[in-house]
Amino acid sequence: MFTLTFLFLPVSIPLLVSSFIHPRCSWRRNQNEDKDGDLVTGCVFSLAAVQWPMEKGNFNNGLSILTRTENKHFPLALAFSLDEVNRNPDLLPNMSLVFEFSEGACKTVSELYSLMPLFGKNQNYYLNYNCNEGTTCIVMLTGPIWETSAILGTSLDPYRSQQVLQLTYGPFHTILSDDEKFPYLYQMAPKDTALPLAMVSLMLHFNWNWIGLAISDNDQGSQFLSHLRREMQKNTVCFAFVSLIPVKMDLYMSRAEVYYNQIITSSTNVVIIYGDTDSTLAVSFRMWESLGIQRIWVTTSQWDVTTSKRDLTLDTSHGTLVFAQHHSEISGFKTFVQTLNPLKCSDEYLARLGWMRFNCEVSASKCETLRNCSFNASLEWLMRQTFDMAFSDASYDIYNAVYTVAHALHEMLLQQVDDGKGHYGNCLKLHSFLRKTHFTNPVGEKVNMNQRVNQQAEYDIFQVWNFPNGFGLKVKIGEFSPYFPHFQQLHLYEDVIEWSTGNRQMLPSVCSADCGPGFRKFLQEGIAACCFDCIPCPENEVSNETSVIFGIFVKHHDTPIVRANNRNLSYILLISLMFCFLCPLLFIGQPNSATCVLQQITFGVVFTVAVSTVLAKTVTVLLAFIVTAPGRMRYFLVSGAPNYIISICTFIQIIVCAIWLQVSPPSIDTDTHSEHGQIIIVCNKGSVTAFYCVLGYHGSLALGSFILAFLARNLPDKFNESKLLTFSMLLFCSVWVTFLPVYHSTKGKAMVVVEVFSILVSSAGLLGCIFIPKCYMILFKPERNSLEKIREKTSS
Repeated sequence: MFTLTFLFLPVSIPLLVSSFIHPRCSWRRNQNEDKDGDLVTGCVFSLAAVQWPMEKGNFNNGLSILTRTENKHFPLALAFSLDEVNRNPDLLPNMSLVFEFSEGACKTVSELYSLMPLFGKNQNYYLNYNCNEGTTCIVMLTGPIWETSAILGTSLDPYRSQQVLQLTYGPFHTILSDDEKFPYLYQMAPKDTALPLAMVSLMLHFNWNWIGLAISDNDQGSQFLSHLRREMQKNTVCFAFVSLIPVKMDLYMSRAEVYYNQIITSSTNVVIIYGDTDSTLAVSFRMWESLGIQRIWVTTSQWDVTTSKRDLTLDTSHGTLVFAQHHSEISGFKTFVQTLNPLKCSDEYLARLGWMRFNCEVSASKCETLRNCSFNASLEWLMRQTFDMAFSDASYDIYNAVYTVAHALHEMLLQQVDDGKGHYGNCLKLHSFLRKTHFTNPVGEKVNMNQRVNQQAEYDIFQVWNFPNGFGLKVKIGEFSPYFPHFQQLHLYEDVIEWSTGNRQMLPSVCSADCGPGFRKFLQEGIAACCFDCIPCPENEVSNETSVIFGIFVKHHDTPIVRANNRNLSYILLISLMFCFLCPLLFIGQPNSATCVLQQITFGVVFTVAVSTVLAKTVTVLLAFIVTAPGRMRYFLVSGAPNYIISICTFIQIIVCAIWLQVSPPSIDTDTHSEHGQIIIVCNKGSVTAFYCVLGYHGSLALGSFILAFLARNLPDKFNESKLLTFSMLLFCSVWVTFLPVYHSTKGKAMVVVEVFSILVSSAGLLGCIFIPKCYMILFKPERNSLEKIREKTSS
C-alpha cells in the first residue's frame, strides 16, 4: 500500500472569490465559541492509495474527529479533492485515494517545536501516527505557515529525509525555496514577487501617495520592504511610517506603545500589513483594530484569519483591501459538503467555515441590500438566496497538490517502475516524476511543477467589511496580472466600487494636496517628496492651467462624463492645447533662422491637431446616434475609424507646410519703415500665400466641425458635448476672422502681438468652452457624474 502523509494547518482563513469575468459578493458568519481558535494549529493527514472504490461517505469518519469549526475547512477541501480524483476514470484507474488521521493530530507551531527532540530520538514518530515497515515513501502536505514546513523538513535525519516528500500550501516563502536545505520540498503557491507592484498600482489608481507600513522584522519582511520601496520610489509614493515589529514577544511588548503612537499620530489613511498571521504583528493588528483605529488596511488573503475574530460595526473601519491569488472557481464544493451530512450542513453553518458566494452582477442591489440592512434582517434575507462555497488560496493549493501527486503516481505506475520494495527507491522515483509533472486541472488552469519556481502570482482584489455578531461582507473589486502590458496590469470594477462604497474614489491619503492655479510646489530639504508647501508663482510667471485640467481628467478617467465623450480624444485635445499655449514662446526674443521657421510651422501643425481632434469628437458623437443598424457605417464607428481623422488632417497640413518650406520658407528680415530711425529685426513669412493656406485650412476644419456640432446639438444624451463643441468652434472662427483685417492694418512689432494674442485667445476659447463645464461638474457636482445616480434618474 502506497502511503502519503499530509500535514494540515486549518485556520479560519476566508475563502476568496476569484473570477476574471464576474465580480462576486461573499458573506460569512463567525462563531466565537473557542477562545483557542486564535491559536494557529497544524494537522497531520495520512493519504493512502487502495485497490478498491471509495465512496464519499467514508470521509465522514475522519472528519468527525475534528470538533472545532475552524479545524474542518481544510480537511473538507482535501476530501473534496480526493473525491474528484477518485471519480475521474482517466486518473489512477482501479485505485482510490483515502485519508485518515487520529484525534490528536492537530498541533500548534509551538507544540511542533516541543516535539522536535522526539524526532531525533524516534524517527518513526510523526505527530501521533506511525509508519509501518511496508511504507517506503511519505508525501506530506504542510502549511500554511512556513514554519510548519520548515520544522518537519529539518527534523529528519538524512536517511529518513529521502523517504519524505513535502508539498506546501499557503504563501510562497523564500526560505523554503532553498534546494540544499529542502531538496524534496515543493511549494504549490506561486511567488509573491509581483505583490509590491500590485499594491503600488492600486495606490496610484486611488491617488494615494502617503502610506504606512507594518511588517515583521525578519528576512521575509525586509525583502518585501525592499521591493515595495523600489516600486514606490519609481512612482513618487512615500512612506508615512515603517513599523518593523520584532518577532520576539518580550521585545515587542517593551515597544508596543511606540508602534501604537506611530500609527495613531500619522496622517496617513492607508496602512499595509504584511507578515505571518501567528506573529507579534498579528497581536499589533488586533490591538489597533480593537482600539478603534480607523484606517484602510491593505493586506494579503491569509490576514483575514485575524479580521474574522473581531466583532465590529461598519462605522469603525473603512474596510480592508485584500490581495488574494487568482484562481478559477471550483463549483460543487458546497454540494459535496452537504451530502456528507445533510442535516447538519445548513447555509449558516457552512458560512462559519468560510465565505458563501453569490453573483452580484445579476443584481447589484443584492449586495447593497446586504450592506445597508440590519444584521437580523440581512441574515433573514441571505437565507433566501442561492449560494455556493468558495475555495481559499490555501484550499486551492491543496486541490492542486492532490492532483499533482495523483498525476505523478499515475505516470509512475504507467511506466511500471519499481514497486517500492526495498529502501527508498520508490520515493526518489516519485520525486523525479513530481519535478516533471504538468497538467491542466479540472477548472482549466495549467499546473507545471517544473516552472513553479519562476511563476508569479496573479491577484484578485477584494474589499471586506465586518459587521456585528461575526457577520461579514466581501466584494471583488478588481484584479491584477503582472503578465499584462504596463498600465494595463490593474483592472478595477469601478461600478462595483461605486455601489459598495457610494463613491468611485476611496478615502484620500496624501501628505500634501496638489497646488492650485497660481501656486507651485516648494520642496523642503530632508522631507519626503510627497510633502511640500504651495507658494505663489513668482512675478511674470503663471501656472499651466491646461496641465491642471489634464490632471483632473486623468484622476477621474473612469467617471461617466469623461468616458462618455471619448476620453482618448479628450487627452489628445488637451495635450495639443498645451502646445498651443506654448507656441507664443517662439515669438519672444531675438529672431533667428530656426525660430522663424518654427513659429509658423509649429503654429500650423499644432492647431491642426487641436481642430481636427474637435472634428473627430464631433463625428463620433454624430455617428453614435445616427448609426443604429449593423453595416459598414456601424463598423466604421465601432472600429474607432473617426480617430484616423486626426492623422489624415494633420498629414495634409504637414504636406502644405513642407511645400511652404520648399518654395519660400520663413526667414530673418529687417524692417526699416515701421519706426522712424530704427531697424527692427523681424521674421519674414516667406510665401504669404502659403501662410494664408495654413490659416484657410484651419478655417475649413473649424467650419466643418461647427456645422457637424450644430447638427448634433439637440441629440438626446446626458453628456452630449455637441453644444460645447459648437460654441468653441464659433469662438475659434470669430477670433481668426477678426484676425485678418486687424493683422493687415498693423505694422512692425504690433503684427507679432496680434498673432500671439489670436493664438492665446483661440486656445483659451477651446479650453474654456469644452473643458471648464466638465471640470465644474466633476469637482463641484459629483452627484451628476455618478453612474448610480444616472441610472436612478433614468429609471424614475
